[in-house]
Amino acid sequence: MLENALVMVAIILIINIVYVSLFTVRMMLTLKGQRYTAAMVSMFETVVYVVGLGLVLDNLNEIQNLVAYAIGYGIGVLVGTRIEEKLALGYITVNVVSTNPDIEFTRKLRDRGYGVTSWYAHGMDGDRLSMQILTPRKYELKLYETIHEIDPKAFMIAYEPKTIHGGFWVKQVRRLRRKKNKPE
Repeated sequence: MLENALVMVAIILIINIVYVSLFTVRMMLTLKGQRYTAAMVSMFETVVYVVGLGLVLDNLNEIQNLVAYAIGYGIGVLVGTRIEEKLALGYITVNVVSTNPDIEFTRKLRDRGYGVTSWYAHGMDGDRLSMQILTPRKYELKLYETIHEIDPKAFMIAYEPKTIHGGFWVKQVRRLRRKKNKPE
């Protein structure tokens, strides 16, 4: 009897971790505008959800099943967000203000492949160099390291752009996609 209860708890826990992980990834895909991929993930998510919930509802008198369901849900959120971080979907825009108004900063970033728009600015303590940098999210941490390496005192604000249109960098990305998808 106890063995069956432990097996049931383990199954419910695993099912809910998988379900909530899929749910989290689907939400992220939806927010990133990848609706067809999100729709595919949602089909698997629904099947897993119905099976897991059915197991809990069929054995509602067993409190350990409900506890396993709740714990699985929490772990699933953590696993799902970790998966999304690894996928690193979308782009990030980083606004940087450097205390050193030397345009060399911009050149160093461009040499490393980042698209940079820069302008001179004036802050409370004098001249500054302001930059706006757009990069795929998978390079976000490397960009922060690079900026910190060039100017450890640089001020940074990062956000995810909802829409990207025009500009040199976007044209370059489209050109690379066309080249990559071109039949040989």
